[in-house]
Amino acid sequence: MDLVEVSPNATPPVCKMMDFGKYRYDSKKKVQKSKKKQKTSDVKEIRLRPNIGEHDLNVKINHVKKFLKNKEKVKITLRFRGREITHHQLGLAIVNNVINAVADISQVDSAPKIEGRQIIAVIIAK
Repeated sequence: MDLVEVSPNATPPVCKMMDFGKYRYDSKKKVQKSKKKQKTSDVKEIRLRPNIGEHDLNVKINHVKKFLKNKEKVKITLRFRGREITHHQLGLAIVNNVINAVADISQVDSAPKIEGRQIIAVIIAK
């Protein structure tokens, strides 16, 4: 048996007679259980290209809807290669098209913005 200080911040400090090894084991298990219950916020990324086909875009939109139903953030990334960056308005139109397609179940967390050779937008579930 050991004398264990249970709450040092209380006045007067609280101590108990107990098996210290068992106390450490129980506190570790309690921490593990609380970590198991908490959910980390996942950010799913959908990558697009400026010359994406209509059917491929619909498939990507369905993926976005599935992620939003699972209450996950979705990062929409549209990448330009080579001289495609000169037509950035087409890329913005595609990203806005995706955002409008899922507008009923989502809201925009960060609006589409051009960062270097890509356009990035983040949407979250309502």
